[in-house]
This record gives sequence, C-alpha cells and structure tokens, in this order.
Amino acid sequence: MRLLLLRHGQTPANVAGQLDTAAPGLPLTELGRRQAAALVPALADEPVVGVYASDRTRAQETAAPLAADRDLDVVVLPGLGEIAAGDHEMGSGREAIKAYLTCIGGWMRGDLSGGMPGGEDGPAFHARFDGAVRAIVARHRPEDTVLAISHGAALRAWIATLLGGIDDDHPSSAASRTPAARGSRATATAGSSCAGRRIPSAASTSRTTPPTTSPASAPRRPCARPDRG
Repeated sequence: MRLLLLRHGQTPANVAGQLDTAAPGLPLTELGRRQAAALVPALADEPVVGVYASDRTRAQETAAPLAADRDLDVVVLPGLGEIAAGDHEMGSGREAIKAYLTCIGGWMRGDLSGGMPGGEDGPAFHARFDGAVRAIVARHRPEDTVLAISHGAALRAWIATLLGGIDDDHPSSAASRTPAARGSRATATAGSSCAGRRIPSAASTSRTTPPTTSPASAPRRPCARPDRG
C-alpha cells in the first residue's frame, strides 16, 4: 500500500506564529482553502482510493476537496493529530516556540526521552501515530494508494524516525513544512523498511520507534523546533 502523507493548508495560527495543536483547532484561511482545492489537480494522476485526516478542523478541510472529487468520505483518525504543545498551547512567544522546537528536534535526532510540559512524550506520540497508520493499512489492499492529511511537526518527527533519525535542518524535513498546495508529499509503503525500520503494517506488532526508557521510570525533561500546527 502506498501512503501519501501531506501537511494541511494554511491557518490563521500559521500566519500568527501560534502553537495551535489541540483539537479541533482553527480552520483554514482563504489561502489554505485554495491550497486544499489545488490538491485535486496536483494528485490527478494518483489513484487515491482512501482519504484520511486527523481530528483537527484544518486537516479535514484540506482533505475535503480531493475526497469529494473521488466520491470518498474523509475518515478521521485522531492518531494523525499534531504533537501537543501542552502548557504552551496557542503560545507564540520565544520561550514557547523554543521549547516546542527543541522537543521535536530531539525526537527527530532519535532522542525520544523528552516531552512537552503538559503534553506528550516521544513514545506516546509514536504509539498513536503508528496506530493510525496500522488502522489505515488494515482497511486497504497492498496495491492501493491512499492519502493522509496530518501536521508539520508530526510528519517530520514520524518520518525522521523511519529514516533512523535526521537533523531538523535536513532537506527531508523541509517537505513536511510545505503546505499542501505546493505539491510536496512524503510517500511510505506499508510493510517495507526504511533505514532498517519497518513501516507499520496491519499484521505488525513491532514498534517503529527505538527502545526508550519508560516515562514512568524516567522524569520528563522539557523538550523544545515547530511548524506550529
């Protein structure tokens, strides 16, 4: 199964530089709606048979035009949601942004021990994102192509883990910072491996994240670089 991963279109929080990570979140801007509409011609040659989105309004609005064009329903999976900013939700100050970016940057480099105060840690994020991917795989045949609309930080962190860890200024991380309308996307094939890590499949029980200390046995340290939703 081919899984196309795209970030949602622009929102007011993106424009204002706010950490809008909680559900349901803000809707798309006018530009964001144009970006969502642009997915229809951009993916015209892709035989998409399933469309998925997180439980954030912006992700579902981004998915809607393509789903309507293919006469498909948008299936909502909360596990595809953005990494929670926790105590810094809707923050836009230097401290909040630094904390969020440092956290995500650490996860991207393979250190999942940190977490956002009042939010989630690395293992918890990967468990729920892996679960969402497995749920998608379970609904489709190996030859299917499906689309999932998620979020900038979530996509960077999850893809970096599949790659075995990358720097947050690595060229591969730039794709998930690009709004949907610019046409960039990441593709993952379920059941295949990337940098020695297996992409979740319906039958797989192995984690895609490296072994880490349990949150219960290790204190959570502030983790802080975002796409702000």
